[in-house]
Amino acid sequence: MNVPAVVIAAPASGSGKTTLATGLIGALGRAGHRVAPFKVGPDYIDPGYHGLAAGRPGRNLDPVLVGAQRVVPLYRHGVRGCDLAVVEGVMGLFDGRIDENHSGPVAEGSTAQVASLLGAPVVLVVDARGHSQSLAALLHGFATFDTSVRLGGVILNRVGSERHEQVLRAACARVGLPVLGALPRMAELEVPSRHLGLIPAVEHGAAATTAVAAMTDLVAAHVDLSAIAELAHSTVTGPAWDPASEVEALARDLSAPTGVGGAGGPVIAMAGGPAFTFGYAEHRELLAAAGARVVVFDPLRDELPDGTAGLVLPGGFPEEHAAALAANAALLRAVRERASSGLPVHAECAGLLYLTRSLDGHAMAGVVDADAEFGPRLTLGYREAVALVDSPLWRTGERVRGHEFHRTRLIAAAAADSAWGWRGGLGERVTEGAVVRHVHASYLHTHPAGNPAATLRFVAAAAEYARRYAFR
Repeated sequence: MNVPAVVIAAPASGSGKTTLATGLIGALGRAGHRVAPFKVGPDYIDPGYHGLAAGRPGRNLDPVLVGAQRVVPLYRHGVRGCDLAVVEGVMGLFDGRIDENHSGPVAEGSTAQVASLLGAPVVLVVDARGHSQSLAALLHGFATFDTSVRLGGVILNRVGSERHEQVLRAACARVGLPVLGALPRMAELEVPSRHLGLIPAVEHGAAATTAVAAMTDLVAAHVDLSAIAELAHSTVTGPAWDPASEVEALARDLSAPTGVGGAGGPVIAMAGGPAFTFGYAEHRELLAAAGARVVVFDPLRDELPDGTAGLVLPGGFPEEHAAALAANAALLRAVRERASSGLPVHAECAGLLYLTRSLDGHAMAGVVDADAEFGPRLTLGYREAVALVDSPLWRTGERVRGHEFHRTRLIAAAAADSAWGWRGGLGERVTEGAVVRHVHASYLHTHPAGNPAATLRFVAAAAEYARRYAFR
């Protein structure tokens, strides 16, 4: 079945997309729809709020990280069991990856590109503060800039008064765009944020659930849900992404074991909890399809799971929990000892910090011979990286697209084999990360669905480690 979708976009960041999209997901669910939530781009935080509202995992659609050809299959995979999809955009509608060789209106990785790939209409969320009749000119520009993107309506956000709303509705009518909702200014709905955006839902706990319920109430009261559902549409065709099929297609070439899940597969421990919140749902699905038994644990309080034959340390905010992570000295010692024995470890961003000697003065695992600290500047952007050495995931010379997003930095780092290399903005050669024995640690986030061979290799390495130590 072709599940219809609506894409929530905006003229610019900060317009209220996340509040509107999260509330819309919740309100449509209350109205009886089974809603599949998606986020354009590499963002990990917004999907957590989407997931709370939908009662199912929030997923990402990122043409840069997975390739444009995988967006539709991943969409079809994510909408299984649903009758409607809500896709929250990224930045402004036409904002995407800057490519000097690209001259078209649809930038790679933009909300507009994803809307075009899905054949889905766009609802533009406009921050109404400061707008009056000139809103018509803004809407005319967005509606005509690229005719492959269908602008289906407008939601006015942060409206100041009834009179203000009347003026704005008249401006929308002038360009023939229906107003699908008008939300009043509600500062109390702002979700607390930190240096990389909103605080992840899992960290915000009960307050996140309360905030999502308030967003749902707001949207249900001020948005025409029936009109949104009627507007939703999608033209996608073809098969859904399937992790088992992906594994089978690659396993023969990689000599990787498949179909050995359940009691016979290697245990791969995946860090979770408040300090390690950044991850893609497809990662666990691929690991399981490749035969692994994925066990999620919280490094703030748990021990390493029994029989661990592979360790995944995803991204997150360890700098916010450094003291508590350091207090779990038994786990740090176990990770250090297992890594020394050849345990395959895949660490991204937060995982890299956890493996250093220290983080902001707090003792960490000491697997990577470096110290880390919170820094003054944000490092952000997509990278075209090349693997510089072999590891349990990558082979020397393999190319991958990844994304950096952090304010920490490594200091007093000893010489080691760098994980990645790429060209910086001025053409300079940049090296990053470290490969130590069977440990691959880096700031670079990658999407498993865009690099499935790496996951298969990692499970194969874990299976070999399990055989060597007779784990059952």
